[in-house]
Amino acid sequence: MKYFFLFIFLFSSLSCTSQTQTEADINPVEMDSDKILIVYLTRTKNTKAVAEMIQKKVGGTLVSLELETPYPEDYGAIVAQVAQENETGVLPPLKTTVDLSKYETVFVGFPTWGMQLPPPMKTFLSENDLSGKTVIPFNTNAGYGIGSSFDSVEELCPGSNILEGYSTTGGIERDGVLFVMEGEKEVEVRIAVNNWLSDLGY
Repeated sequence: MKYFFLFIFLFSSLSCTSQTQTEADINPVEMDSDKILIVYLTRTKNTKAVAEMIQKKVGGTLVSLELETPYPEDYGAIVAQVAQENETGVLPPLKTTVDLSKYETVFVGFPTWGMQLPPPMKTFLSENDLSGKTVIPFNTNAGYGIGSSFDSVEELCPGSNILEGYSTTGGIERDGVLFVMEGEKEVEVRIAVNNWLSDLGY
């Protein structure tokens, strides 16, 4: 009889140990939100809305990129200026400065401009060393996708751990469609963002 109880005890102990290990394996590691930075560029506030969704899910510090000399309000004028900057490789100076030393994870958000990474985000990534950090891009666009923007993030962050990015359709400024992250669209994007972050382990 004593051998029977010993067997039951050992079986129960092994079962508890196995269950604990399984639960530890499937539960995501808790992230330190103080070490997360969410930096974004926005014009019609759609990228800002996605950045705020990310912050609500993972915490972190939210920073909007601002230029020393803001782009013109006129859509045609900004398109011409950005095209010239892309052609010449000019990087517009930023007014925004960030102390990156305390951050381990950096989300970088931006719209697609001319099927490329916007020049101000090129400035940020060129002037800041993100080596050894986890970099996660997110994007809004007018329906034509990310273009070469995610590839540019990888090129400008050669020593970083680049995770899978997220992209969604935002406004179409040339057609007068500006902020769209409201109502059903907001709900749809929020669900997609939360699923994307969960897949990444956040």
